[in-house]
Amino acid sequence: MRVDVVDPSAFTPPYDHALCAALARAGADVRLQTSRFGYGPVPAAEGYARVERFYRRAAEGAATGSRARFGAKLAQHVPDMLAYRRAAAAADIVHFQWLTVQPVDVHLLPRARPVVLTAHDVLPREPRRGQLAAQRRLYERVDAIVVHSEHGRVRLVDALGIPARKVSVIPHGAFTHLLDVADEQALPAELAAVDKPVVLFFGLLRPYKGLDVLLDAWRAAELDAELWIVGMPRMDIAPLRAAAPPSVRWVPRFVPDREIAAYFRRADLVVLPYREIDQSGVLFTALAFGAPLVLSAVGGFCEVAADGAAVLVAPGDPGALAGELARLLGDDDARAALAAGARSAASGRYCWDAIASAHLALYETLR
Repeated sequence: MRVDVVDPSAFTPPYDHALCAALARAGADVRLQTSRFGYGPVPAAEGYARVERFYRRAAEGAATGSRARFGAKLAQHVPDMLAYRRAAAAADIVHFQWLTVQPVDVHLLPRARPVVLTAHDVLPREPRRGQLAAQRRLYERVDAIVVHSEHGRVRLVDALGIPARKVSVIPHGAFTHLLDVADEQALPAELAAVDKPVVLFFGLLRPYKGLDVLLDAWRAAELDAELWIVGMPRMDIAPLRAAAPPSVRWVPRFVPDREIAAYFRRADLVVLPYREIDQSGVLFTALAFGAPLVLSAVGGFCEVAADGAAVLVAPGDPGALAGELARLLGDDDARAALAAGARSAASGRYCWDAIASAHLALYETLR
């Protein structure tokens, strides 16, 4: 079976590469149709072909999300999508991971082959005018939709009225490839010298991730520990930093793959106090490193906790979060049990080979 995994966005996330490598291991003939940009260094293609089809003429600034470059990117996007529509005739299945201009893309999808779309963000968190309708039209146009949780399936079926038969739940995979590129000595010197327990908040800093709730909980808990907040800001963090106690350390920058292991291996707990989510790449990074997890009881997080890989707290409740952080930091056995659950989940349900098998089974139903 020849499968085209297609991501026309200006950034190629690690999810694409992990899925393609797993599909190739399972025997599929896979082509990753993508751009020439990536999140940091692009991983080597393992058993699959990588075709840099989109944004080939873009300057580096176009890959940063600059508003000034959006028009130039859009001018390339339409002809690139049309060119791919012709090239798609060589595939048995076309699987889109992302579509960047949904009102336009619904008219540019290949017509001669079955089209699958993974709904990484099931519904827009802050929809612009017309965005929800455009997303519904896109879901109606494709032949099958993959979501990463039962929560995501329910949202598509109940909120948008998508037929249940079109929606398949296939979990997100644990990012175990990060184990192979790890630089265990990558911590900054001031962090490497810390000898207290560490709670880690990792990833892009956005309002929906509940960083303010976490800081309120941290102040209330008064723990003899440190909270590390690591990731590129996508919001104004100045007021939060000004109000944070000295036990909070900030690393407000993008962290490349090779450095990630040092943070997750040092952490005694990883906390994701999100207000809303379907699933999270940070969560599946933590699973790969067997990190004990504290999660808000939102979206697909509840399904991961049901596998024994995390504990849940009510979203937006600093008191409940403070209590759980204090309990776990004081209970080595409880943290060890969560770590074992995370490792088991990463090698079981969230293993990429199992995920590839589920995708191939879905593809067979569409041929």
